Amino acid sequence: MTDGKVLLAYSGGLDTSCILVWLKDQGYEVLCYMADVGQEEDFEAAREKALKIGATKVFIEDLRREFVDELIYPAVQANCIYEGVYLLGTSLARPVIARRQIDIARQEGCAYVSHGCTGKGNDQVRFELAFYALQPDIKVIAPWRVREFYDRFQGRADLLAYASEKGIPVVQTTSKPWSTDENLFHISYEAGILEDPDVTPPVDMWKLTVAAEDAPNTPERITIAFEKGIPVKVTNKDDGSVVTGSLEIFMYLNTLARKHGIGRVDIVENRFIGIKSRGCYETPGGTILRVAHMDLEGLTVDREVRAHRDQHLTPAFSNILYNGLYYSPERSFVTSSITSSQVTVNGEVRLKLYKAHVSVEGRSSATEQLYDMEESSMDVQGGLSPQDSEGFIKVQAIRIKKWGESVIRNGGKF
Repeated sequence: MTDGKVLLAYSGGLDTSCILVWLKDQGYEVLCYMADVGQEEDFEAAREKALKIGATKVFIEDLRREFVDELIYPAVQANCIYEGVYLLGTSLARPVIARRQIDIARQEGCAYVSHGCTGKGNDQVRFELAFYALQPDIKVIAPWRVREFYDRFQGRADLLAYASEKGIPVVQTTSKPWSTDENLFHISYEAGILEDPDVTPPVDMWKLTVAAEDAPNTPERITIAFEKGIPVKVTNKDDGSVVTGSLEIFMYLNTLARKHGIGRVDIVENRFIGIKSRGCYETPGGTILRVAHMDLEGLTVDREVRAHRDQHLTPAFSNILYNGLYYSPERSFVTSSITSSQVTVNGEVRLKLYKAHVSVEGRSSATEQLYDMEESSMDVQGGLSPQDSEGFIKVQAIRIKKWGESVIRNGGKF
């Protein structure tokens, strides 16, 4: 038996409810912590359940605004994406969740923190690296890596039997044989029937977005205004709605994207620990913002700045987030550089939302003058003379000519 306080990251589901009681059985005083990062959850019902089965305190924290301001919008500025498809919804939420858990553990004098992450997933890495960065002497209890725990609980049937034995109320369902993780940015689906990568996700699996064929037959048009790469206003051209405020904008874009079936992906990805995993994701508002932000950068960001950011900073930040290294020196360095790249990203992007697609219909900037209509025009000479291009081509051709001569001389083919 062990004495001590432990703060458990609690969801109210079967796994963490069983973990709560199991920790009590080991002699710990268990406090529970729930982070509201935008998931559709009955937090008060979960609080009552945790107290009923033995938690001495339950903390429910609304982290939605800091989640948007500190994680989502910097990821939008960087155009973050993992393996060209995944917009990092699960990993984006972990830093704010972990930070508040450590704050409360410190406040309540807890020597231990605990979580319900599995031993094969990415989240155990994300949470624990954050814990150790934020409080290096913290002790972490990861039950799914404790032999006594995982030997006892081989699967869901064992957890259900334990719940019955200990009087833990559970809602058992076999109608949705997959696991989910939801927050304001996205929802993920994995495991169960989805472990076969050739199984088409059931129509009723998707929770946030309608199917493209069921989306409205009339497109909806909006304009998103950005300042330094951050969305500051959304105007709906159809109904005249104007939305401001960081959290309010993101929630509004989620509502629009869900209605129009925007943001579904189905991929096989490479987890940080080396295992391939099949995941399905819905990222509605984030998908709209990525399209709009990338488009505005074409108008407002210098070519070389954008190239360096795209080639180095975007993949670096994406991997940092995915691998759980947010609280690291490299993240601090990368995000400061990304902020610098966004000072000119000011303007508006006009978008059409229709049948699972986001289409750009125009963009403008009143302050950034990197684009010059006359200079780019085929009809106006502007500041670039046709003769200027001749010298440019000759200089570029020096190296190419030498390469061509070498290939021909050696009987090679292009």
